[in-house]
Amino acid sequence: MTSSSSPLAMFPAGRPRRLRRDAFTRNLVREHALTVDDLIYPVFVQEGEKRRDAVPSMPGVDRLSLDLLLPVAEQCVAAGIPVMALFPVIDASLKTPDGREAFNPDGLIPRVVAALKARFPELGVMTDVALDPYTSHGQDGLLDDTGYILNDATVEVLVKQALAQSQAGVDIVAPSDMMDGRIGAIRNALEARGDIHTRIMAYSAKYASAFYGPFRDAVGSATTLGKGNKKVYQMDPGNSDEALREVAIDIAEGADMVMVKPGMPYLDIVRRVKDQFHVPTFAYQVSGEYAMLKAAAQNGWLDHDAVVLESLLAFKRAGADGVLTYFALDAARLLQK
Repeated sequence: MTSSSSPLAMFPAGRPRRLRRDAFTRNLVREHALTVDDLIYPVFVQEGEKRRDAVPSMPGVDRLSLDLLLPVAEQCVAAGIPVMALFPVIDASLKTPDGREAFNPDGLIPRVVAALKARFPELGVMTDVALDPYTSHGQDGLLDDTGYILNDATVEVLVKQALAQSQAGVDIVAPSDMMDGRIGAIRNALEARGDIHTRIMAYSAKYASAFYGPFRDAVGSATTLGKGNKKVYQMDPGNSDEALREVAIDIAEGADMVMVKPGMPYLDIVRRVKDQFHVPTFAYQVSGEYAMLKAAAQNGWLDHDAVVLESLLAFKRAGADGVLTYFALDAARLLQK
């Protein structure tokens, strides 16, 4: 087959295997590459001291108190990982229907942000803007009398949460709630207070996925959510055009970067977003993806290191500028070899 714009030599004049002959040639013509600069490391932080609690459904991942998180941050700096993303594990006594602990300026996340930026100013810190770790019902928003998630009232709380995080010194706020209008409201509030440098990475295309299970175990929202679901605000997995509309709205409202979540099952969305908008685009290799690869590797069914790097390279090939991944430290180590 030939193309008028790019004619292809046919066999035997054209032998594609010539460019696969040896390592230097393969490296020379490689179209995409993964580097440590592409990695964002999600971590779970909890109150207390010397507290390390394993997440059973995520082998190798722990909930850490701040004193134990600081050495992990130091590892990130040493490895060249540019950003650490914080997810809180909130004590059940602080969870309320309205999630008010989310905007406590002396709460867990603001204190951790301040400590990290004081100790490692060169490390980017990103925070989740969502209420599910803070609500007694496990939803990302406030409920009406029927149990429906209220949009505008939730946005008001999210704005307070983002402002508390920005005041603590965070570099990037990442609204993951999927409420309508929250990016514009947060951007306007940040601008009004003079926080012009606070970046927004919007979870623009976040799907109502079954791949989030281990994460909900980690932050403790699985128990509070119970048999509930998030389908009235997170996206339907059958939709892709809708993702483009969501991304367009978030960009128009002031998002600096956009994200697709989950990752590998939605690489087609990553590609469509990047091709359509040409903005910084990220993907989240979520807890379920991590757990599957870890479990298969532990059973000897997959080569752990090989599948880690291959899976992350797939994001880059699909158009992602970076990836949130629990494999970040592993990948950084492997990339240094």
